[in-house]
Amino acid sequence: MEDRQVILMMTVVVSAAAALATGYLLGQLRPWQRAGDWAADQVRHSTGAWVQGGAGRQAVVVLVHVVTAPRTSWRIMRAPATTTEPTAPVRDPDWVANRSRQERE
Repeated sequence: MEDRQVILMMTVVVSAAAALATGYLLGQLRPWQRAGDWAADQVRHSTGAWVQGGAGRQAVVVLVHVVTAPRTSWRIMRAPATTTEPTAPVRDPDWVANRSRQERE
């Protein structure tokens, strides 16, 4: 009976030490924050290979962003879509005088 208690006690001590070591390591590496920063950069700049790589990659980016930054993701989803209209061409009244030599010929 005493051997079982010693084994149980050692199991608890080793498990606690492993949990502390894992927590310390994760605190130093901060994988949650790194994944969130990566997803935010992909969403914000939208030029990365993950955003332009197809529906599967986009789903991964969105899922990571929603999991790591739920408030920001909710704010982005609730914001109305902005429409960007092309700028109207500016007409130069002196276009004849300002044209290049290739355009004259």
